[in-house]
Amino acid sequence: MNKITVAVLFGGRSPEHEVSKASAATIISNMSEELYHIIPVYITREGKWLMYDGSIDNIRNVQWEKYGTVAVISPDSEHKGLLRIVGDKVKRIPIDVAVPILHGANGEDGTIQGLFELAGIPYVGCGVLSSAVCMDKAISKTICEHLGIRQTPYLTYKQHELVDTTEVFKKIKSKLGYPCFVKPANAGSTIGISKATNKKELEAAIEAALLHDNKIIIEKAVVGRELECAVLGDGTDTTEASCVGEIISAGDFYDFDSKYNNKESKTIAPAEIPDEVSDEIRNMSIKIFKSLDCKGLSRVDFFWDEAANKVIFNEINTFPGFTSISMYPMLWSEMGVAIGDLIDRLIKIALKAE
Repeated sequence: MNKITVAVLFGGRSPEHEVSKASAATIISNMSEELYHIIPVYITREGKWLMYDGSIDNIRNVQWEKYGTVAVISPDSEHKGLLRIVGDKVKRIPIDVAVPILHGANGEDGTIQGLFELAGIPYVGCGVLSSAVCMDKAISKTICEHLGIRQTPYLTYKQHELVDTTEVFKKIKSKLGYPCFVKPANAGSTIGISKATNKKELEAAIEAALLHDNKIIIEKAVVGRELECAVLGDGTDTTEASCVGEIISAGDFYDFDSKYNNKESKTIAPAEIPDEVSDEIRNMSIKIFKSLDCKGLSRVDFFWDEAANKVIFNEINTFPGFTSISMYPMLWSEMGVAIGDLIDRLIKIALKAE
């Protein structure tokens, strides 16, 4: 049987660089070497692409800048692969499918997906439009609002609208009140997110969010349990939702530090919630996935206001993490789907869409 040649891209220029590396190590170590010829391509923080053709067993400890050689995806669809550049020599390396394990900007926002489309290379995950729409929280929230999906009240501002904040702060106070959350519209792993309980904290939160994006979202705080659901499929009726998991943060909220550095934070799968709440979240996850034209995988995040018994949509992530604490593979594991089988299904969906 001929092996499928898979280019696995990871690293990248976003603040989620290290998360991407951890996700890639998990995915590559769970890919069958009998089924796949794996080509790891590391993108440095500066944007340099490097290919490593040593043992996959060493993937976690490779000194890429020392042992990697430049290899980039050609946008020419006749090449349909990588161009490896060593000195003045260029070698074409055909690939069958790409797995972009790139979180955040330049990975989940449609940019790398556009390159794959130009190159004529099938790839795992959502397409150009759905990646861009889901990455931009303001746009995805607007679409979900039209779908009748319940969300917490929010406001969106671009940087130029925040020069004179007098009227802005009045509107925030009257429509949202305190506490509220300030988020970059385009960022992941809770990077740049702050909670504000007064005007002074709001000013600081806006300033912090603008460091990561020139558009921000300000949301009314929700008192509720944080629940997540994993979706897998091609957007047709065969698309599936996992069981529902719960995040219990050790911090005030589930920020980057609570997620990756605080061992007191917990992920529980499946969540101990009523069946009707679980069913609502699973059905809503598939509805959002399909409506936003997603493909392959996504994780959909919610709050459950237990006192009012209301499920509230938070956001959708089109390439969730595959680290040791990541909810997406954990939820499918609870459904009896091991990481290796999950990767196989994602690659089959990508190749089928060609």
